[in-house]
Amino acid sequence: MARLLTKYREEIIPRLREALGRDNVHALPKLEKIVVNMGLGKSIQERKRLDEATAHLATITGQKAQITKSRKAVSAFRLREGMEIGCRVTLRGQRMYEFLDRLITLALPRVRDFRGLNPDGFDGRGNYSMGLNEQVVFPEVNPDKVTFVQGMNITMVTSARTNDEGRLLLREMGLPFRKD
Repeated sequence: MARLLTKYREEIIPRLREALGRDNVHALPKLEKIVVNMGLGKSIQERKRLDEATAHLATITGQKAQITKSRKAVSAFRLREGMEIGCRVTLRGQRMYEFLDRLITLALPRVRDFRGLNPDGFDGRGNYSMGLNEQVVFPEVNPDKVTFVQGMNITMVTSARTNDEGRLLLREMGLPFRKD
């Protein structure tokens, strides 16, 4: 079992019960899924960028990446409908907890000038989104073999009803939010 999942069940649930004043375990907020997305606008000209990004995303998450296609044509970006412009992975269950554990313990401390995550990245319903500037912060990616440095968006979808509940859950899980 994932280390973070064990911590959630044994330590975090009792603290959430106390903080939120709810006895029912199913009424407490929990992490439902994590979506990791790489937008590759420059992949229109170079197919290698898309191939490398999907390979890195699969290495980082442990799951095959899905290639996303454009829905609309935008002539200013030389984009036609159906062109491959990115890749994404949706993580649930065991892989989700393992990825979050690696993100907290290994990747975030390797980010240059890291002073904590922005506590305002919530969407109003308890879901948190953050971005990383390069995929090299993950130890699974060999920096010598990277030709294109690519950023990624990470969205953590929770069952929390409000931003405060979501913030409490993610802070208890170990996400290092910046102090105001």
